[in-house]
Amino acid sequence: MSSPTIAAAWAAQRNNFNLMRLVAAWLVIYSHAWAITGADGHDLMGTLTGFRSAGALAVDLFFVVSGFLIAASLHRNSARGYLASRGLRILPALIACVGLTTFVLGPLLTTATSYWSEPTTWNYFLVNASLLLSRFQLPGVFTAHPLDVVNGSLWTLPIEAKLYLLLMVAWMLGLLAPKRYTPLWALSLLVGYTLAWYYGPLPDHIQKYAECTAFFITGSLLWVNRDRIRLNGWVVLGLLAVLAILRGSPWAHLPYFGLLTYGTLYLGLRFRLPMIRHNDLSYGLYLYGWPAQQLAWMLPWGKSVAGNIIIATAIALTCATLSWFLVERPALRLKKRWVARGPRASPVAAQD
Repeated sequence: MSSPTIAAAWAAQRNNFNLMRLVAAWLVIYSHAWAITGADGHDLMGTLTGFRSAGALAVDLFFVVSGFLIAASLHRNSARGYLASRGLRILPALIACVGLTTFVLGPLLTTATSYWSEPTTWNYFLVNASLLLSRFQLPGVFTAHPLDVVNGSLWTLPIEAKLYLLLMVAWMLGLLAPKRYTPLWALSLLVGYTLAWYYGPLPDHIQKYAECTAFFITGSLLWVNRDRIRLNGWVVLGLLAVLAILRGSPWAHLPYFGLLTYGTLYLGLRFRLPMIRHNDLSYGLYLYGWPAQQLAWMLPWGKSVAGNIIIATAIALTCATLSWFLVERPALRLKKRWVARGPRASPVAAQD
């Protein structure tokens, strides 16, 4: 029996993307525990790959899935519906999280007597809530911790928002057809890789933008070519074998890129895993994971890596549940006013 195409697997109306993103959001908490507690060493994924932590892998997966599903969203929406869908999915929960951090958590924990008059306070809220850039410190908050960063996970969201707009522009220009998008994708990766090799090592913020963009546009490529690309387990095993052979070499990132992008779609569409259809806590878990870990560090058990992970997971899951039922789900119900979905929409992807 031949392997199904991505299109055929997608048409089955069943995927594991919500579950995968929930696990990935928890992996970010797991991976951050070393930095937040100031402990030596790194997570198991960093040990296995030699160059990529569990948190970095999780972010890579987020951008692959996002690129795939956002391209699918453009396929079945108008520009107005697309923008409304994206805004309602990201902004309400983000504004609630940043608002709670700035106006509740900050005043309760700050050691700065001038908290409300500091420009940094208002800048933190306005910049993060608007998705323009990322700001990480609040006056006098967490200053006695190994890291004084209030929410280090927010850096990915402005990048993702810009990529949403970039992909929409490509769609409006008629570039999301295989014969147009595929060569543009190949040229973009070739130019980006060449510049990174020639000018490397790149500054950290540029490196992050480049990596997120590469995974996002490759996820979109998989959607655009969904009728041509087959999901074959032997390809996954082959890429895994090459990665194992090249582990520790300067070229290990190449099979990793192929494995992460292709393997994400294979895992998402070919396996029958427990399916999350209605209550997607992944975004809330991601938003509240870092602040929860900072709060966990203030407790005696939360200063160890294991204790921090356990306590922060409990706090973040509670916050994510409240975020979903009080903010995210009510906001998503408003999408019916703007978003018209075609018959190819997945019931799980409908929350994206």
